[in-house]
Amino acid sequence: MLRLLARRIAYVALMLGGLVLITFVISNVTPADPAALAAGPDATPDMVATLRQEYGLDRPLPEQFVRYVGDLLHFRLGRSIQSGNEVTDDLARYLPATLELVLLAMGFACVVGIPLGVLSAVRRHSWFDHAIRVLAVSGVALPAFWIALLLQLVLAVWMGWLPTGGQLSIAADPPPVVTGMVLLDALLAGEWATVSDAAAHAVMPAFVLSLPCLASVLRVNRAEMIEVLGSDHVTAARAHGVAPGRVVGLLALKNAMLPTMAMIGLRFGWMLGSTVLVETVFDWPGLGLYAVSSAIASDFKPVMGVTLCIGLLFMLANLLVDLAYGWLDPRTRGA
Repeated sequence: MLRLLARRIAYVALMLGGLVLITFVISNVTPADPAALAAGPDATPDMVATLRQEYGLDRPLPEQFVRYVGDLLHFRLGRSIQSGNEVTDDLARYLPATLELVLLAMGFACVVGIPLGVLSAVRRHSWFDHAIRVLAVSGVALPAFWIALLLQLVLAVWMGWLPTGGQLSIAADPPPVVTGMVLLDALLAGEWATVSDAAAHAVMPAFVLSLPCLASVLRVNRAEMIEVLGSDHVTAARAHGVAPGRVVGLLALKNAMLPTMAMIGLRFGWMLGSTVLVETVFDWPGLGLYAVSSAIASDFKPVMGVTLCIGLLFMLANLLVDLAYGWLDPRTRGA
């Protein structure tokens, strides 16, 4: 396990270095001039030049990259031209909201997807199985923005059951900050009215964000369960009179969960990237909305910071999945 951990950490460091290089290059090949945009349409050339010098945009690209890497090693991501805040401070403020949304969506996808995959495999070729397969395909095929707008129209505008967007109502007071996640902080503080309000705001964005992950987890778990249920050791267990629930719950599901865990790790990273669209539609104050507003203003430092933050979380999630995979199946430790 120590060798596996050392290899995976080396892979993460290598991928992170590549991500740093790619994001820096992409942010500097765009034709927009962030200094001119920050100065405004009425700025003089001297004002634009002063801003370029202040933010180091007048220096050669290799020197800018070396300074950028040096700042990263000291956990400095630069300053936002749009807001004037340090990008690190902005990320610390917006990241908890994104993590709250992703964790809610991931929890819903796992709690619903895994049991549905098991039931679909056990009742293979039944009407239930066909309905679940249609649901899985729809979750991947239907555009997230279309589902989000449809839910807003039906549940928020027509029915009035849920709010259209945001994290809390305008009149609601936020709970004392402990984790930065409003729903969890409200639970810790015992403010049940705030819990109800935060949960109502999170239902639609978490559901929309969870659909691709739910479909993927369901399909992978169903396929693996079908394969394991047809294996020799499961057939032998049934022949020896082992109870069907024990066969499915202990023998089959344990083996089928290994590929499912890998899919969950991959989908966690995709969810972080998908928050850009979901948070924009639902006005959720997280990294996605922050990145979109910064990109519109050609404010590249925040965009690079969000990209690195999401990429690092993606890598760490897959690192944890790899370690759990190696712990559960020792045969994979040498891979």
